Amino acid sequence: MLKITRRLDDPVATDLYIKLSFEVRQKSRFKTQLNDGIEVGVVLSRGHILRDGDCLLAEDNQVVRIVADDETLSIVDCDDPLMLCKACYHLGNRHVALQIKKDQISYLHDHVLDDMVKGLGLSVRVEQAPFEPEDGAYASHSHSHKNSHTHSHSHHE
Repeated sequence: MLKITRRLDDPVATDLYIKLSFEVRQKSRFKTQLNDGIEVGVVLSRGHILRDGDCLLAEDNQVVRIVADDETLSIVDCDDPLMLCKACYHLGNRHVALQIKKDQISYLHDHVLDDMVKGLGLSVRVEQAPFEPEDGAYASHSHSHKNSHTHSHSHHE
């Protein structure tokens, strides 16, 4: 098994890649397969979410590119900034990871959350697409918000 141990600071051209869901891209240790079928074990330092286009270095000096895999997303399109802010507020209050664009927000599909957003007067569509949510306010620190406290309510991530 090929072992990957380092994230490169800058992208490098390579034909090798691994497609990963957002859930897996948050982990620092996992097993998967390259696009050519080779099994790999990824062991990286903690505290960094892998993003689409990031490059990793294997112990044999092969470079592997990260590709964000398509996932089932709920997508809210809205040209009213106030309504979009309200949706972001209510979803964020539930600790939902959000991909935010100028006139659109996306989150991992959840029919309960969809109903809540619809209750705010917005439309929700479901689509298969890569998910690249915001890093969050604690991303630049050495620890993540997720690990900085504990509590008993459930998260819809």
